[in-house]
Amino acid sequence: QVQLVEFGGGLVQAGGSLRLPCAASGRTFSSYAMAWFRQASGKEREFVAAINWRGTTTYTADSVKGRFTISRDNAKSTAYLQMNGLKPGDTAVYYCAADATFSTKYARYAYWGQGTQVTVSS
Repeated sequence: QVQLVEFGGGLVQAGGSLRLPCAASGRTFSSYAMAWFRQASGKEREFVAAINWRGTTTYTADSVKGRFTISRDNAKSTAYLQMNGLKPGDTAVYYCAADATFSTKYARYAYWGQGTQVTVSS
């Protein structure tokens, strides 16, 4: 079992930046691949980015490539999503997820945080 808590959401103007930490507790954080998903109101949950357990491999959705970066610090049991150049279309609840398997599919992730709201104003 691993417990995940996201921080850092809020209201930001278009073009601004936010960094979302995801703090993990429980089983060994470094054993898990980590990912970020988001869900806008009335839409399905969407993959944003994923990183393998060592931090050597990442994958980012085309919709955010070049603007968002996923990273992790295993010593701090924390994953991060750095979001730059935010757009109103990025408005959503952002969730971090963990699983032993590196994947872009939300159904493959066993552990989820409660989500944090990010709102981008125009």
